[in-house]
Amino acid sequence: MDKMSKIVGIVDWINGPVVKAVDIHSVEMMELVEIGDDRLIGEIIELDQDRATIQVYESTTGLKPGSYIYGSGIPLSVELGPGLIGNIYDGIQRPLKAISEHSGNFIHKGVKVRPLDGQKKWPFSPAVSEGDQVGAGSILGVVRETPLFEHRILTPVDIEGTVEFIQPEGEYSIDEPIAWIRTLQGSCPVRMVHRWPVRLARPYLRRLMPEEPLITGQRVIDTFFPIAKGGTAGIPGGFGTGKTITQHQLSKWCDADIIVYIGCGERGNEMTGVLMDFPKLMDLKRGRPLMERTILIANTSDMPLAAREASIYTGITIAEYYRDMGYDVALMADSTSRWAEALREISGRLEEMPAEEGFPAYLATRLAKFYERAGRVQTLGGRIGSVSAICAVSPPGGDFSEPVTQHTKRFVRSFWGLNKELASARYFPAIHYMESYSEYLDFVQAWWTRHVDPNWKLLRDEAMQILQQDYKLQRIVKLIGEDALPDAQRLILEGARILKNAFLQQSAFDEVDMYAVPKKQFLMLRAIMHFYHRASEVIRAHIPISRIMQLPVINELNRMKEKIPNGNTDQFDLLFQQIDQCMEELEKESMAIL
Repeated sequence: MDKMSKIVGIVDWINGPVVKAVDIHSVEMMELVEIGDDRLIGEIIELDQDRATIQVYESTTGLKPGSYIYGSGIPLSVELGPGLIGNIYDGIQRPLKAISEHSGNFIHKGVKVRPLDGQKKWPFSPAVSEGDQVGAGSILGVVRETPLFEHRILTPVDIEGTVEFIQPEGEYSIDEPIAWIRTLQGSCPVRMVHRWPVRLARPYLRRLMPEEPLITGQRVIDTFFPIAKGGTAGIPGGFGTGKTITQHQLSKWCDADIIVYIGCGERGNEMTGVLMDFPKLMDLKRGRPLMERTILIANTSDMPLAAREASIYTGITIAEYYRDMGYDVALMADSTSRWAEALREISGRLEEMPAEEGFPAYLATRLAKFYERAGRVQTLGGRIGSVSAICAVSPPGGDFSEPVTQHTKRFVRSFWGLNKELASARYFPAIHYMESYSEYLDFVQAWWTRHVDPNWKLLRDEAMQILQQDYKLQRIVKLIGEDALPDAQRLILEGARILKNAFLQQSAFDEVDMYAVPKKQFLMLRAIMHFYHRASEVIRAHIPISRIMQLPVINELNRMKEKIPNGNTDQFDLLFQQIDQCMEELEKESMAIL
């Protein structure tokens, strides 16, 4: 912000990140301001004649009443252009790497570093010619931002007209005009960079149905509780249940083009792990470093509250920017509970009337507006893009009845409930099949039918029914023991045990098992259900369950996830033959006895 900004008011009252000002003039709601000699960044959130309330995004330690407030004339915005990918920002898009080079390992008050490098030259290739008609969202040219990613320079949303001038192929900085467009109002320059208010959703042509699954390679998600591209998902779980690890796996393996990862109020050591690990991780599907398609936003629990509240809007605005280019973006927020806690603390300092558990009455509205910005859309330029929002929730004590979890369930359509007992048993992912659901099953069924097998939904529903029956039978087992059940019910327990161990449980460290392609997922499930059906036939032939449980093929079923690679799914034919052979031998034994 320009240091010559005009004085628009005076600090009168300070309470943590909330500042009240007097003698306010020439400002608007949600305008970005600078406060005091350190020029702390803030945002006007309330106006009352000549008085204003300001939310400050930095520590107000040392700020005094009587300090001047300087206006900017713009709302809190992010800078969008080449250079975002691979960068690490705080909640208000201050680049942490550049700040570290500028002022050391700590962010000093009032430090100002531009989000994007204005000096760097980018290789630009034009996609239009002089005299071409362009509209909002048209591609003017492309920039190779990383070896993995082509950055598309679009016509701004408020510009439509004729290309007067387009730069030839070459290297340019983000501030140099790469085109001039003749509109009804005159000739307008277009640069590679522009600013966008974080609380304003970027426009699109129309919203589309979420018909294509976001393939994650995690079987419990893709097969049992899928999320579609442009969908929303919540990952609630108590401390230590694996929310962060699950999001790391999704970041590594999901088939999105871009990952935006928001560390929103998490502990510093957790975020340090992300910042240290992500630059070293390889995108094994593409053979390139994961950071070449990732943007990190780090706003830890010891950083200013107000910036934490803004961080999820910063993240989703960046995600919408890449969506408008026609890409599929996956946004990970860890966690919205910490964001809600920041909202609660700011609300308390504003002396607003609290609602349930002290959260502000508008908590549900804010969550709804955030999740509403996810979706699969046709962009202004006619391309198809999506933003998928996958957000962790950290309910205190793992209590899913608390307000943030309950409101999240209202607005997301995939709910992956993590279970403390499963996590304690080293079971990953610790997604409990009785506490989770997905409303995208019917939407993505056609994709699975076309690309994998028409019987996918039938097998999935049948397996889910076995798991549900097992859940009910476990209560009886605790009272009378498993041996007291009839063989048909014991087979249900055994089938559910194989489903849990061989299918739902997945190792994040095994090179074969860490990622499963859709075809392998289906064949694994089909093998388990084939075993279950053949075993049911054998039990009806009066062969005891104890003989079935001794079959060596059960061990093969439990190990198929590690033994059969994604590219060798033909090996499942041999497994089916082994199942049939074992069952036929049992039937022959039964006939011999008779």
